[in-house]
Amino acid sequence: MKRRVLLVEDDLSIATVIKAALIDDGFEVDQCESIGERDRLLASTQYDVMLSDVLLTDGDGIESLGNVFKGFPDLAIIILSAQNTLDTAVRAADTGAFEYFPKPFDLDELVRAARQAAESRKASGITADQQGDGLPLIGRSQAMQDVYRMITRVLRNDLTVLILGESGTGKELVAEAIHQLGHRKSGPFVAVNTAAIPKELIESELFGHEKGAFTGATARNMGKFEQADGGTLFLDEIGDMPAEAQTRLLRALQSGRIRRVGGKEEITIDVRIVAATNRDLEPLIADGRFREDLYYRLNVVPIQLPPLRDRSDDIEPLATHFLGVAAREGLPQRRLSSSAAHLLAQMPWRGNVRELRNFIYRAALLSREEEIDVPAIRSLTEERKNESRPVEEADFPNALQNWLLANNPARGTLYHAALAAFEKPLFEHALSETEGNQLQAAQLLGINRNTLRKRLGDLKIDPERFSHKE
Repeated sequence: MKRRVLLVEDDLSIATVIKAALIDDGFEVDQCESIGERDRLLASTQYDVMLSDVLLTDGDGIESLGNVFKGFPDLAIIILSAQNTLDTAVRAADTGAFEYFPKPFDLDELVRAARQAAESRKASGITADQQGDGLPLIGRSQAMQDVYRMITRVLRNDLTVLILGESGTGKELVAEAIHQLGHRKSGPFVAVNTAAIPKELIESELFGHEKGAFTGATARNMGKFEQADGGTLFLDEIGDMPAEAQTRLLRALQSGRIRRVGGKEEITIDVRIVAATNRDLEPLIADGRFREDLYYRLNVVPIQLPPLRDRSDDIEPLATHFLGVAAREGLPQRRLSSSAAHLLAQMPWRGNVRELRNFIYRAALLSREEEIDVPAIRSLTEERKNESRPVEEADFPNALQNWLLANNPARGTLYHAALAAFEKPLFEHALSETEGNQLQAAQLLGINRNTLRKRLGDLKIDPERFSHKE
């Protein structure tokens, strides 16, 4: 018995190509261009699958699907859309759609999905009334469409997600989107930067501690796991977590229970784990610095965020978005000329979206004209070239402020994040000045030698590297 498909697409050229591919795969295909025609065909013919565009001649193809699911609960629906935003992907998932394909799509992949949908005969979608308004995940590039589709696939379940990507690509934004759009959105979202917490405090931060557990523990403290109970715990920079804490984290993930530092009672916790790292974990596993069993616990659903250089088509909409945000935050209202936008798309953004955001904020502040043009961009580009030069002592507070703006540490981690970022180059400078002599370096820094040796170990600095000046 042949599988039957209803194709709802008002672009006749696209419809012709899709229809031919489906027929070649053995489908019987009916095609229409409007919601009204769709409803008439559904009432008179039994279909296995429906492929529907979003914007049709007489309305929104997604908004009108509610009645379709009520009347035809076993119909598998695949959404096609040229509105390639996270909001559209989530709206498609919210309806209960079997799959969502942003245009342009891979025709073979679309046919394969139609075949799978026909076999399943039932869509499995999201029932919550989720909204994507205000989420700053922006991009219509194919790379971002892949990210959106992965996000929608984890909203209805509690599978552990590992977000991979360079610094500044928006890993925490993806984690927030998974929480805010998922079935745990009514619970807390707790973020912790595991790299910004001193090694001796990380277990207390994650699992809490009892009164008297250690010097300074004057009261019982709930850790991040307990704070996130019923919601989502986001573990950022997981690749920098100390080995001891990795062991306890693995135990918590395996058992679903934790024990506060100094405590005897095990506490059952209900959290969804989302982790992120800008490091390649496999070499760390090979070096013995990251547990392989923990890696497999975390890497259930990997989401790879593309660097900005791989999604240059998204630079203009991102820049326009940041100009709007800057204006709402009190900076002058500015717009970007088309030639300036083209120039931005050609520039290397080593700091990715975060660097672009800060650049646009400076442009909004410093531009004398309402329209930011090419000369204004080039002027700021020259400033970027000079940013790597050493700063004078009087400029150090400005350097710290720029670092904080660029890295935007999570709330509650500001002190430790800044300390971790500035401490390592400080120790390396002292060792370089003293040719690796730890006693002299400690004296130069004004700290105890034992303290220096401990911090060198924590920061993974080998003093032998500085034993001879080049």
